[in-house]
Amino acid sequence: MSNADTPIAPQVSIVVPTYNERTRIGELIAAVAAVFAREHLAGELVIVDDNSPDGTGAIVDGLLPQYGGQLQVVHRTGKLGLGTAVMAGFLAARAQVVGVMDADFSHPPDVLPRLYRALQELGVDAVVGSRYIPGGCVENWPFLRQFFSKLACVMAWPLTPVRDATSGFFLIRRQVVEGVTIAAGGFKICLELLTRSPVRSVAEVPYVFTDRTIGESKMTLREAMGYVTQLRQLYAVRFLGSGRGRSVTYERTSPPIPPAGP
Repeated sequence: MSNADTPIAPQVSIVVPTYNERTRIGELIAAVAAVFAREHLAGELVIVDDNSPDGTGAIVDGLLPQYGGQLQVVHRTGKLGLGTAVMAGFLAARAQVVGVMDADFSHPPDVLPRLYRALQELGVDAVVGSRYIPGGCVENWPFLRQFFSKLACVMAWPLTPVRDATSGFFLIRRQVVEGVTIAAGGFKICLELLTRSPVRSVAEVPYVFTDRTIGESKMTLREAMGYVTQLRQLYAVRFLGSGRGRSVTYERTSPPIPPAGP
C-alpha cells in the first residue's frame, strides 16, 4: 500500500454503545458526521452493538459504505453491559482521543467539538460533559429522577473532583485508558475510568441533557443497585489501594467554555 493509500488516523473516535436503537441510530450517525464536517474535525464513530434484537447492528452495517472510514461497527454476542461495550469500542478505535456518547440524542452532537477543543487547549487528560456545573442542566426529567441523579454524583465526589462523574458523555486520551481493567459492566464507566486510570487532570464542559423521547430508558433498579456495588469497589481502590487500579491525585480544572460552532 502506498503512503497515499494509507488511511489517516482520525483525531477523535466516539464510541456509541447500542441495544435496540434502530429508531434513531441512522439519524445520530448522520448528525455526528455533519458536525465533524462542519468543524473540520477528522472523527470516527465506533458503534458497539450488543446483538440488538431490533436489528440495530444490521442497520449500521448497511451504512458502512456511505460513511467509509468515519464509521465502524463492533458486533457482540449479547447484552454484555455498557462498561464492557465502551472498552471494546476503545480497543477498536483508531484515534489517540477516544470518547463516549449515547445513541438517543440525550448527548448533543454539537457539543463534541467543544469537548475536543477543551481537551486540546487545556492539555488535560479527560473532559467530561457536565449537567451539574453552571451552564449545564437536565430537561424532561421528573423531580425524583433529578434528585437521585444528583445524589449519585454527590456520592462519588470523594472519588473525583468532577461534579458530574456519572456522566456518560466524555473524551479521554487513549494512552490513559490503555491497559486499564474495569470491574463494573454497568452505566458509570466514566467514574470507573476516572478512578482506575492514571488520569491527572480533568475538565468539565457544561451541556444540556435532554431525556430520550423515543424508546425506553436503560436505567433500571438493577443498574441502580449495581452503582452502589461499584461505589464500594471504587472507594476501596481510591482509599485502600485494594483491587485493580491505582489511587491518583487529580487537578481540577474549570475551563473557559470554548465557543460553540456556527
